Amino acid sequence: MSSGMSELAWFKSSYSGTQGDDCVEVAIAEQAIQVRDSKDMTRPPFAMHRQGWERFVRFASGR
Repeated sequence: MSSGMSELAWFKSSYSGTQGDDCVEVAIAEQAIQVRDSKDMTRPPFAMHRQGWERFVRFASGR
């Protein structure tokens, strides 16, 4: 899943801090959702299937 990583359209989580700290970025790829920490770009993003992402978002939002 690492091919085309630079071509992904990354966006910042709506829960990230407004002062540039605590930034989680997400990109929606064809096969998986990519998640990365924008403060440490040396670390590779991790990927999860869409179903896992949907369960994570429901859990995190308390729904």
